[in-house]
Amino acid sequence: MTRLSLVFGGNHAARERAIAVAAANSVRSSAIIEGIPSGEAALDEVPANADFELFRVAAGCPCCHGNLTMRVTLNRALRRRPERLYLSLSNAAHKAEVLSFLQEPQYQSLLDIGPEIDCS
Repeated sequence: MTRLSLVFGGNHAARERAIAVAAANSVRSSAIIEGIPSGEAALDEVPANADFELFRVAAGCPCCHGNLTMRVTLNRALRRRPERLYLSLSNAAHKAEVLSFLQEPQYQSLLDIGPEIDCS
């Protein structure tokens, strides 16, 4: 089972730094980052040989826009069976809806919703 942490608050750079620090302590990790960085992108500096996979998706609320992009990306990430998965939200206004989406039956046996990372 993959432990998933929602990462929210602060700006894009703060969320990426928080994921980089958290992922350094994990064996096999992935991150899904919503939005494109403007300036510093801490996760782009992860060494190529690290057991870490980064997915960047266009900004847009995953619960409001039909969430097809988020579902496809999440399914791709889960195929690798990471021990940890970080989901960075550019706007946490709909965090409850995103959590609801992540707790749907198709993900219940795959995801363990773990501690949140608040970068505020």
